[in-house]
Amino acid sequence: MTDQRPNFTTFRERLLAGERMLGTFLKLPTTQVIEILGPLGYDFAVIDQEHAPLDRAMTDLMIFAARASNIAPLVRVPEFNAAGILSALDCGAMGIMVPHVNSVEKAQAVVQSCRYAGGNRGFASLTRAGIWGSIGSVQHMEIQDRQVACIVMIEDQDAVDLAGAIARVDGVDALFIGRGDLTASFGNDPDAARKVAEISTRVAAAAREANVPLLMLPTSRDDYEFAKGLGASAMLLSSDHGFIRSAAGKAIKDFSD
Repeated sequence: MTDQRPNFTTFRERLLAGERMLGTFLKLPTTQVIEILGPLGYDFAVIDQEHAPLDRAMTDLMIFAARASNIAPLVRVPEFNAAGILSALDCGAMGIMVPHVNSVEKAQAVVQSCRYAGGNRGFASLTRAGIWGSIGSVQHMEIQDRQVACIVMIEDQDAVDLAGAIARVDGVDALFIGRGDLTASFGNDPDAARKVAEISTRVAAAAREANVPLLMLPTSRDDYEFAKGLGASAMLLSSDHGFIRSAAGKAIKDFSD
């Protein structure tokens, strides 16, 4: 049967249109997981350089596998670094996710690194992103600026009040609420869950007022409904690690005497 899902190159267009999309984080240094996810219907995957042992060579292979599987490959870089962003984009990433964006200036720098026009992305066309030089230089730059999604993560308490200003930075395509780091920032506070829910509501309102899409990682069906209620359109469902753990746990429970 022919795959009728939109091509991976339409990810940014669909994101900006607020279309419901489902993805996951990828942490295992392998391509096979991505090839499994493709036929299942996942729209995108975030290759997680921040929390996984993924170097440039492995990231390159994973991006290749995602594109071949019609999944939009995004890369979460370990930190803001123009060279790291450039590497991921040249390899063919369709989006960049940057953690700990807690100022307008940092958001502006992220955007600059993702864009040719009005930015400072280093030029190269003999790359996967440039279809190995098979299109003209100007066309390559136009296509990349149109297709690459720039996503910033709000996951620090000092970023919450600035979320609206960050969302309004020209070129920021979406906000991702990093509830894991926000929760951790409250330590052993028994009221952390409620406080993070309130923060999420505030960040979601800021994104909505700026007309910027919102991404979230729901941890359950109820949490998915909460995220959807906040206006999140692109959802990350667990990770390859999480899928293996949950399936392996269920199997050993089901077959234990």
